Amino acid sequence: MSEAKGHGRQKGHTAIYRGIEYEVALLPKMMIEIVADDNRVADIVNVVIATARTGQIGDGRIFILPVEENYHIRTGFMELD
Repeated sequence: MSEAKGHGRQKGHTAIYRGIEYEVALLPKMMIEIVADDNRVADIVNVVIATARTGQIGDGRIFILPVEENYHIRTGFMELD
């Protein structure tokens, strides 16, 4: 989980700092990255939607991407299945 900034339909907001009004285009968001076996993806997606969905603008998106390879930084070796 990491902090991110972005905007969707919210389009940002105006803020006042030291008496000056300015446009804040990027809003604070949270990004959660999960790496899982292919056979668990559907279950994980369903759990995330069930727990994170408010029905309001800004609920977010889920992207499914393939992970081709991964390496242990300490050893430099590729993880084998």
